[in-house]
Amino acid sequence: MTTTTAVTAPPPGRAAPRVRAGAGLWRAIRGNRKALTGTAILFVFTVVAAFPGLFTTVDHPDEAAFAPRLDPSTAHLLGTTALGQDIYSQLVYGTRESLVIAVVAGALATVLSVIIGVSAAYLGGIADDLLSLLTNVVLVIPAFPLVIILAKYSGKGSLTVILTVLVLTGWSYGANQLRAQALSLRNRDFLESARVRGERRSYIIVREVLPTMTSLIVANFLGAALYAVLSAAGLQFLGLGDPNSQSWGTMLYWAQNQQALQTGTALWSIAPGLCVALLGVAFALVNYAFDEIGNPALRPVKRRRRD
Repeated sequence: MTTTTAVTAPPPGRAAPRVRAGAGLWRAIRGNRKALTGTAILFVFTVVAAFPGLFTTVDHPDEAAFAPRLDPSTAHLLGTTALGQDIYSQLVYGTRESLVIAVVAGALATVLSVIIGVSAAYLGGIADDLLSLLTNVVLVIPAFPLVIILAKYSGKGSLTVILTVLVLTGWSYGANQLRAQALSLRNRDFLESARVRGERRSYIIVREVLPTMTSLIVANFLGAALYAVLSAAGLQFLGLGDPNSQSWGTMLYWAQNQQALQTGTALWSIAPGLCVALLGVAFALVNYAFDEIGNPALRPVKRRRRD
């Protein structure tokens, strides 16, 4: 038996109500605690990165303008470093570069994953074999040691070098997932119809295949951003970044060099470490939430109350 639903037309002279773009996505995020928590944390970090002057009165956090090793107070919320710098202002100004690395490296790695993974699945044949071989080779190489080697021999660890290294080492896992998903779609009826109509391959991939994989692409971006946050902080902590840059990883590098934990300035190490962890948790929460939103089998089951 087929059930039909009557659609009520709007009164004459009145336009049909518009559905705002992204309303369904926002409704899904609002109904998921993990997504809501992760989005709130990311929003706070974004505001701090965009407007650091709203959160601190220190304009040049890298200048040694104060007495060294001051305890936390109203003037210096987290105290000062062994070099006489305000730790809180460094934390605020370091948010921008840390967030930029996460977003830019995550986005570029995702674009590379989409190009390689979807192209391999749709083209098939020799192209699929070669691209899959490249993906599998990168997958089996330990990621972080490879990141260290590439960063070490790429010259001075500028922001561009770090982004390039993270993109080159962060695309393979997403490409493998996207290839598997695209293979399951390759012989679907709507793609066969597009081929019969004579559409170009580029049109079919961009207009037919990619829209059906949006949730997986977003999940891969969040995973790549999480990888970029942790790897960039690790590289800068090891001294493979620019020591004059303002980022949480650079703060950890200088805190380690100045033995912050042993000289009474533990917050110099603890504060940026917590921020790196919190930003990573935010991306992870949103990533898990997108998995739950896109896959009903992963959603938690609500228990029914017994009468």
